Amino acid sequence: MIPKKKFGWMNQEVTVVGLGGEGVLRTYGKTGQALEVIQEAVAQGITYFDSGRVYAESELYYGAFWKKTPETRSRIFQTSKSASRDKAGALADLEQTLQRLNTHYLDLWQIHDVRTEDELQHIAGPGGALEAFLEARASGRVRFIGVTGHHDPRILTKAIREWPVDAVMMPVNPVEELVGGFLTSTLPMAQEKGIAIIAMKTLGAGHYLIPRLGTTAASLIRYALSHQITVALVGCSTPEEVKIAARAGADEQIVSQQEKKDLLDRFKPYAEQLAFYRGVV
Repeated sequence: MIPKKKFGWMNQEVTVVGLGGEGVLRTYGKTGQALEVIQEAVAQGITYFDSGRVYAESELYYGAFWKKTPETRSRIFQTSKSASRDKAGALADLEQTLQRLNTHYLDLWQIHDVRTEDELQHIAGPGGALEAFLEARASGRVRFIGVTGHHDPRILTKAIREWPVDAVMMPVNPVEELVGGFLTSTLPMAQEKGIAIIAMKTLGAGHYLIPRLGTTAASLIRYALSHQITVALVGCSTPEEVKIAARAGADEQIVSQQEKKDLLDRFKPYAEQLAFYRGVV
């Protein structure tokens, strides 16, 4: 059984491994394969389901599944994101998201991929997206709000320090320990505020490059969970990959110092290359 953790300061729990919005979910025209992955995640007991308004047909895949199994929706934690920076655009995104997901509420709605100081000011200023998020939370259309980022740890740290968010999504993998920033500044700030911490990019370069690095998805998931996060997201393309993620989440073995050193040694030669999501290469 996959353990659960309290979602930040709220009276809410989620499994320590969640189904990420990448993999087969961030595609077009693969409804059959996507539904198989979602079905396996539900069967494995995963309760956290990631999505985003700009993630191709991800929301539509989930919506098709919840429409077929409406009784399941109340037992899971469905999330999505808006990349709009103004209030009107964000509210329009929320309307579309709820319609596409076949649900009347979100468990978590996130301000997506904040990168620059200008974006921070625009989002938090008059008529900015933050107004939409606060309004949606106050009305009950979304239960919790959060912010995500993988570009600049300084910007994401400032967002969670200054905004009344319930959660943050950030990259957690060996590359981040080598490059520094998200794990050394953003993570401590989130822990200090007591908000939920959602790990993305947990597999670094993804399933396809893991064998070349001489490691396993399970090791990388366990590495992420060793950082006192709330939930580690894993993008999956097949039911078998979902099973691997679920087994890793259920394995409560602590990552040893030697295992951690081995992972860092394997990633070190490729650290800057694999941190492509920061825009450094």
